[in-house]
Amino acid sequence: MQNQRLSYIFALSAVLLWSTVATAFKISLRVLSPVELLLYSSLTSLLFLTTVLVVKKKIKIAFNYLKEHFFLILILATINPFLYYLVLFKAYNLLPAQEAQSINYTWALTLSYLSVIFLKHKLSVYDILAGIIAYFGVLIIATKGNIFTLHFSNSYGVFLALFSTILWSFYWIFNTKSKVDPVIGLFCNFLVGVILILIYFISFSHFQTLNIKTVLSSVYVGFFEMGATYVLWLKALKYSTSTSKTANLIFLSPFLSLIFIHFIVGEKIETSTIIALVFIFLGLIIQRKKVKT
Repeated sequence: MQNQRLSYIFALSAVLLWSTVATAFKISLRVLSPVELLLYSSLTSLLFLTTVLVVKKKIKIAFNYLKEHFFLILILATINPFLYYLVLFKAYNLLPAQEAQSINYTWALTLSYLSVIFLKHKLSVYDILAGIIAYFGVLIIATKGNIFTLHFSNSYGVFLALFSTILWSFYWIFNTKSKVDPVIGLFCNFLVGVILILIYFISFSHFQTLNIKTVLSSVYVGFFEMGATYVLWLKALKYSTSTSKTANLIFLSPFLSLIFIHFIVGEKIETSTIIALVFIFLGLIIQRKKVKT
């Protein structure tokens, strides 16, 4: 019972912090370009993960793992953090935060469908029904509720948000081949990823004068979205005596996020967004029903 209580504490802490990241993305992108935010936040995350491994005295193990599995890590790092966050930040730059974050939550469904192709998983009736319901929610978001006119408010932004779910799914598919401590794996990804991001940044962007706003924005995103929150979630799962009970807390995140988006970013929360989120999460609940049966 004590372990499950600890699990809930870690999980709720992670959920609360994850609920702020859509707001943090939007505020950060007011002062930084997507690629700038990607570089500075990735550097922050790498510094945090390095500190964790040094404290745990696992940094040498991490570098040994990097040498032994460099090709796999290069693939994973190219996907996450490089391509995934670059695409995601560009989506947030084009769409209201409430729309981008809602679409991003469909990644679990995307993972199910891609797993049929790449991991030879079976597609069930639950998967098909979940997809129809959840992607109907995406259609509501993309058209701002005007589903019969099929007039898309920002089709490129919606495409990028959906594409980010494909990249995230591929990351987890390739990650199934890795049996290492998740923190070590994430450190290796960010170490190689930062190099890739820096090459991209130098090739296509330029450094601007940093100020307190840009620094704090990047540090917040890097620390809470890419680093500390992930470690908190791993701890929650480690202490949990019921993984499903702990995992279900993630469903609180998007609705809490809407509160932050409204009061901090200043977006008016559209009725269509709430309806769409209900459809998306109804789809995800149906999919989880399939996992339990």
